[in-house]
Amino acid sequence: MCAPANILVVDDEPGLLHYMRDVLELEGYLVSTAVSGIDALKQIRYGLKPDLVFLDLVMPGLDGMEVLEQLRVIDPHVKVVFLSCVTDAHKIAQAIRLGAQDYLTKPLVWHEMNAVMRRCFSSPAESIKESPAPCVEDLGNGNFFLAVSPALCKIRSQIDLLAKVDAAVLLLGESGTGKEVLARLIHKVSPRANRRFLKVNCAALPAELLESELFGYEPGAFTGAVHAKPGKFELCDKGTIFLDEIGEMPPPIQAKLLHVLEDRKFSRLGSNSLIQVDVRILAATNMDIQGAMEDHSFRRDLYYRLNAFTLHTPPLRERKEEIPFFLQHLMGILSERYARPPLPFGGTLIEACMNYSWPGNVRELENFVKRYLVLGDESLATAELGAAPADVTSGLRNHRSQHVASRIDESVNTKAPNGLKPLAHSAIEEAEAKAITTTLQRTNWNRTQAAAALEISYRSLLYKIRRYDIQQPSNFA
Repeated sequence: MCAPANILVVDDEPGLLHYMRDVLELEGYLVSTAVSGIDALKQIRYGLKPDLVFLDLVMPGLDGMEVLEQLRVIDPHVKVVFLSCVTDAHKIAQAIRLGAQDYLTKPLVWHEMNAVMRRCFSSPAESIKESPAPCVEDLGNGNFFLAVSPALCKIRSQIDLLAKVDAAVLLLGESGTGKEVLARLIHKVSPRANRRFLKVNCAALPAELLESELFGYEPGAFTGAVHAKPGKFELCDKGTIFLDEIGEMPPPIQAKLLHVLEDRKFSRLGSNSLIQVDVRILAATNMDIQGAMEDHSFRRDLYYRLNAFTLHTPPLRERKEEIPFFLQHLMGILSERYARPPLPFGGTLIEACMNYSWPGNVRELENFVKRYLVLGDESLATAELGAAPADVTSGLRNHRSQHVASRIDESVNTKAPNGLKPLAHSAIEEAEAKAITTTLQRTNWNRTQAAAALEISYRSLLYKIRRYDIQQPSNFA
């Protein structure tokens, strides 16, 4: 039989201490109380080993943050839930950095306390020690959050905490690591979950179009502006807007965004009237944000406004224990999408996936599963992972010629009835599309680097991307 959990309640209000002791003891917990931070630290130093600490944020003497800092020195693993009469974004950001599990607002409600305790005593990070079952949450439209590694389980716990606070969140990490997934998850568990979620890719539009897309315009604001059009911020009032690749946002628009963050007001292009909105802003970038501030391409004041909370998404190579689960889950989603029976992953193929570095992260893994599902050749999929990235992106012409030769050989052997010319043309187009897609994945969808690797001009690459309808997957950010 498991021993009951030991809970320490720290608060300077005697009435709250009595209430929590009575409620928790009725539920079978062992409860200790402390009337101050100094009292709590003394009890722990003298041998008290709580499994969970409910800690008041504002107390005479040592406040909750100071107590938490000292608790982390005494026992780095103790779980802490803050109690407070107000929701303070700055304090919650500090709490997250110090490793607090959650945050409850007074007056306390039992079902909220109970939900927090369930999360604390059965967190995904602990459950995977016994059974490596992933935490998977469906976010709609093929998007999902999956966590097995301690790093992602910790991020999931942090999201529960910061989702309650209506403050900006900055998501950092390499391309393809899942920043958009985290943004959608934050929206889903926030009080704005029933409102609109809109994504804007700041790198996909030139400055003039991006400004009108975000803030809208009035008739006559520019050539072709015949009718008034609301921008994304107006459309997303009361909801959440996700600014992807914010590091690519031109400085003039950064200044306007800063005003929205500060005042929640802006004006459409061609208008002097201010529009007030209530929008939560989530932003993401894969660039070196510190370097961008040093070279003045990104405003420091905007960074500090966006940096109320920061989440770093680790690359897939640092959480390889999740790869088998991603393979199975993606196979299930993609086989249903393309109406094909799911394919198994043999031991050799899984081992190759575990040994591969996945420079394109989860996005590259998704495309790999898609190719394996369509082609159905496990040996080919295994061989693909054995090729060095340089072999794949060594130039469009070389890749194209090899692919054309193999396609012609296949079709000649099957006596293709349409002749050699249309066959060669079709093979060339297929080879180009595949080479461009693969190179974009290898360069994390950096089109400038991809054009250089393929030995074609940037404009030619953009033309071919449009011609072959090559789209950057939206399942992962």
